[in-house]
Amino acid sequence: MPEPRAADRALPPFAAGPVAAVAAVYAAVLTALSGRYGFHRDELYFLQAGHHLAWGYVDQPPLTPLLARASTTVFGTSPMGLRAVATAAGVLIVLTVALLARETGAGRAAQLLAAAATAVSSMVLMSGHLVSTATFDLLAWLVICLLAARLLRTGDRRWYPAIGAATGIALLNKDLAVLLIASLAAGVLLVGPRPVTAAAGRSWPWAISGVVLALLIVAPNLWWQARHGWPQLTVASGIDRKDGMLNRATFVPFQFVYLAPTLAPLWIAGWLRLWRDPDLRRLRAFTVAYPVACVVVLATGGKCYYVLPLLLVLLAAGTEPVVGWAARGRGWNRPAILAAGLLVTAVIDGVATLPVLPPSSLSAVNGVNKEQGEQVGWPKLVATVAGAWKTIPADQRLRAVILTQNYGEAGAIAMYGPGYGLPEPYSGHMSYSAWGPPPDSATGPVLLVFFPDNKILPSEFTGCRLAATVDDGVGLSNDEQGAQIEVCSGLRGTWSDRWPALRSYY
Repeated sequence: MPEPRAADRALPPFAAGPVAAVAAVYAAVLTALSGRYGFHRDELYFLQAGHHLAWGYVDQPPLTPLLARASTTVFGTSPMGLRAVATAAGVLIVLTVALLARETGAGRAAQLLAAAATAVSSMVLMSGHLVSTATFDLLAWLVICLLAARLLRTGDRRWYPAIGAATGIALLNKDLAVLLIASLAAGVLLVGPRPVTAAAGRSWPWAISGVVLALLIVAPNLWWQARHGWPQLTVASGIDRKDGMLNRATFVPFQFVYLAPTLAPLWIAGWLRLWRDPDLRRLRAFTVAYPVACVVVLATGGKCYYVLPLLLVLLAAGTEPVVGWAARGRGWNRPAILAAGLLVTAVIDGVATLPVLPPSSLSAVNGVNKEQGEQVGWPKLVATVAGAWKTIPADQRLRAVILTQNYGEAGAIAMYGPGYGLPEPYSGHMSYSAWGPPPDSATGPVLLVFFPDNKILPSEFTGCRLAATVDDGVGLSNDEQGAQIEVCSGLRGTWSDRWPALRSYY
């Protein structure tokens, strides 16, 4: 291989003890707070998807529901039991960013800073607290980046299969891993390293083996998507159509918010270091991969957090110069300033992303992070549904159906409804549509749960009357506040005939 000695230079020792201490504190805080509110809307959905295991779903590949099922099987069906797997992923994220810092030649102090800055960032705190596809996507991207950095730094072609395996697993969680690989490839083609591109002819068997391995791992999900008409593409187009303009408008400011404005100097310093430092020219592709990924996400109207893993790579690269800046301080106590900045970041991001505030005070943070409110109010919603259900005559309930507008409402009823004697709910939303329709023999009353501005859903039913309005008891904490519950005499047609009209993909 070209330049083997320079490429395979000795890296600084890994600061295993200090980094592990940061990860342990991070895990302890998240575990202590994991049960303070309740399940998130998406978590309720993942729990139900985990009871309908498949190689794919309308809106996602199979990995996150599988991990949700595994976590609750081992630790119990509770917010704390479910979120154990998210906390474990968060710990691995902290460790991986510290290892990425080491790949750039960062010493022990800089590795510790990388771990600490990652642990207090908004996205990593939120990812470790909630089970979501973004949680495991963030980890998968960072692992791929670590393996890619090792390949670029050493030129060792044997890293290709490892990258392929990591990419295949990432694709079983979210298709966005394709964007990462494409962005890194664009970076290598545009800025090198030249030995990697020059040796492409000799490396192709290893590279092809990585591609084949990735395809073999993700093949079952591709088969499922093809068999069902590629519904994830429909969902993606719905995201762009509904939220695309808002996503584009907030993209740039949220690049600062989703980690923390106070951490911006780290990733800016990291970009400059990778671009300018001749000793790190082999890793310069990351400076191109980030803006390339940003352009693609902006063009497609994707969500601004999609590219945050690459921002964490740049943050890792920026820790060494920032530690050097702190060490050179005179007059001002720069290390103390750096520590104070991390502490302030931890407090602000903790309040914004973790269940620290009482539920009655959530309006203070919901404008910045609506995911906080999405963990409150679901038991109250189900209790209200149960009250409406009791207004249906007992002799009609065996043929009655509960139908909800979205998977959050359905997931909450599936979770808490048995305690009230409620039947399994149905919904046409996302993969819930694949778990229906109700049997055509269900010709009794229909209890509808929907938002007041939804005029389409109730129009499919006859004889509807308002039975209740949802009030979570703590104010406008989530989107379900003010949802209507109506009892209708029946459906306009049969369930099997009308089910396609009741389906919604976003």
